[in-house]
Amino acid sequence: MHDKILILDFGSQVTQLIARRVREAKVYSEIHPYDCDPDFIRRFIQEEGGKGIILSGGPNSVTQGESPRAPQIVFELGVPVLGICYGMQTMATQLGGAVASAEALGKAREFGYAEVRAHGHTELLKGIQDFATTQGHGILKVWMSHGDSVTTLPDGFKLMASTDSCPIAGMADEARRFYAFQFHPEVTHTLQGPAILDRFVRTICACRGDWVMGDYISEAVARIQEQVGSDEVILGLSGGVDSSVAAALIHRAIGKQLTCVFVDHGLLRLNEGAMVMEMFARNLGVKVIRVDAEHDFMSKLAGVSDPEAKRKIIGKEFVEVFQTESAKIKNAKWLAQGTIYPDVIESAGKGKKGAHTIKSHHNVGGLPDDMHLQLLEPLRELFKDEVRELGVALGLPREMVYRHPFPGPGLGVRILGEVKQEFANLLRRADAIFIEELRNTIDEASGQSWYDLTSQAFAVFLPVKSVGVMGDGRTYEYVVALRAVQTQDFMTAHWAHLPHELLGKVSNRIINEVRGINRVVFDISGKPPSTIEWE
Repeated sequence: MHDKILILDFGSQVTQLIARRVREAKVYSEIHPYDCDPDFIRRFIQEEGGKGIILSGGPNSVTQGESPRAPQIVFELGVPVLGICYGMQTMATQLGGAVASAEALGKAREFGYAEVRAHGHTELLKGIQDFATTQGHGILKVWMSHGDSVTTLPDGFKLMASTDSCPIAGMADEARRFYAFQFHPEVTHTLQGPAILDRFVRTICACRGDWVMGDYISEAVARIQEQVGSDEVILGLSGGVDSSVAAALIHRAIGKQLTCVFVDHGLLRLNEGAMVMEMFARNLGVKVIRVDAEHDFMSKLAGVSDPEAKRKIIGKEFVEVFQTESAKIKNAKWLAQGTIYPDVIESAGKGKKGAHTIKSHHNVGGLPDDMHLQLLEPLRELFKDEVRELGVALGLPREMVYRHPFPGPGLGVRILGEVKQEFANLLRRADAIFIEELRNTIDEASGQSWYDLTSQAFAVFLPVKSVGVMGDGRTYEYVVALRAVQTQDFMTAHWAHLPHELLGKVSNRIINEVRGINRVVFDISGKPPSTIEWE
């Protein structure tokens, strides 16, 4: 049995980053809603290897009467507890301290970069700092996002951290091993965040570091075998990282009981269909059925411009194709999908009672009630970096595993507005040129290609025309935008500072080689406030 950390989710959009950081410390973690059954929490800690509890942030205010609270049992089980942002505020409130809103304190809310001074040399922060002041005070560079603040410490707590605008930015009761921060150690902007969370789970909670992908494979294979038994499984194969790794893992578990259905919906990248069939059917020995459904998808999408409507149509059509194909397979009772944590987060999945839906995903919550297939989602609890690590451990080729992510709806959500075959043909050619030049351009400082230096890069078709000049003639043609981002977790992202020479070459090639496009623009938006995909 693994040592475990229980994360209680109060609705933050970045709760899963806490789990990711805990797993980076080689410790298994699970996320559950803040109001889960107290008996479940007791069993998790006393019977299932739980060594500590983390209370996440959230969008609510503890100063409001109906705001969420942690189950009281959290503070009665004798294990370490770490509160983060809202988690700190509810901990303070429930244990006898006081919290006030920024408005009540006459202060501005605090969002973004801050420098926090550590106090008291607590076990959690001892020796962890970004720099020291001339007075010898340890300083942490952190990310804040709060409107409320703790104003009175609960009995037994001492000050652990502060800023000029937030006098109680951290508190600790070391006798009970209760700790809390107003800032977010889970986000990449808090530079020492991984060290802080590693210290909490490995030292304070005394967890063993036994969460590794090799163990995950054997455990996941056993779970799949137990879950599926002798049934047949059908998997929707897109050729992207997630579905590819899911296919390899399930194939490892049940072999010929798996049939992959590759749906060519007319919204794939250039030559992707042939590549997918070559990679899986010929190289890996996986049973793959290719379905040409371009006409069906395009006809259903005709006249539809709303991005959520397009996603739902594409998701519904996928399910109908799977229903049809699975009916041809004797004993097919399971639909496998490459659903991962970020999909669940952005669709306001489990534990997100107070969260806001950013966008729906065709493979999360979009299945009809009368569907005759049960869901098999072996990657649902993994982040993208963990999926890649798993793929390598399964023996998949690097070029497959480290391919940039591709959305399930394909080019359907990279064509803004109505989806037409003409637009898809233009976009896939422009996108292929962009990716080719990223692969061919080497950054001198790192020695890596710009494809490897970016986490995700693609072209977007804009439903507008602009005036141009080619030769001596006037053109009135379409525009594409180039998008390239760098990120560690896909929850936040920076736009990639691609060399101007590279951008110029891509633009020239697209305009000269793709008849119908006469203008190329470059997206310099980060996430947040933008999402990585445009729709």
